[in-house]
Amino acid sequence: MPESAFLTDVKTLRERARQHIERGAVTESYQADRETVLRLLNEALATEIVCVLRYRRHYFMANGINAQAVADEFLQHANEEQSHADQIAGRIVQLGGEPNFSPEGMLGRSHSEYVEGESLIDMIREDLVAERIAIDSYKEMIQYFGTKDPTTRRLIEGVLAVEEEHAEDLATLLERYDQPAYAGSVSLQQMNEEALSRHKERQD
Repeated sequence: MPESAFLTDVKTLRERARQHIERGAVTESYQADRETVLRLLNEALATEIVCVLRYRRHYFMANGINAQAVADEFLQHANEEQSHADQIAGRIVQLGGEPNFSPEGMLGRSHSEYVEGESLIDMIREDLVAERIAIDSYKEMIQYFGTKDPTTRRLIEGVLAVEEEHAEDLATLLERYDQPAYAGSVSLQQMNEEALSRHKERQD
């Protein structure tokens, strides 16, 4: 069998490219449900924007002996989340959709929550819970995109990798700076389960 037997012939590729050129990157070979992909991407966009806002508030509100080091971490995470939002918005446009930046309904579209936190430890905990929610959400999106939309899958895989790094950073900060005064508080696992439960209730 010739090496090129599995490839579409050049003439057919050229004809396809000229059809429906207004669709941009969405060609005839695109296999995913575009509307579903756009909905998921707008949910991911909202998730990243909410994370940016929460991290930036925590950056400005952090105070205490260890505040500067933690605040610097918050700011770095905020900037990286903003980069994710920009990438996701760009992909939405590539697919012929419109990125939803409207504040109205933002928290409803976001998979993570906006919880301010009262103390520095609370802030770290809430950010870690939010990262863990995003990680689970993006893993499910990646499974959905699969081979039907490999470009979007790779984009979210890249976002996921950074979110996992954020979670590790925050877990390290929590271990380093958590004080005995917090020993009797609600556990991180319980907080994570409660946050996931609240998110599922909003989706139902």
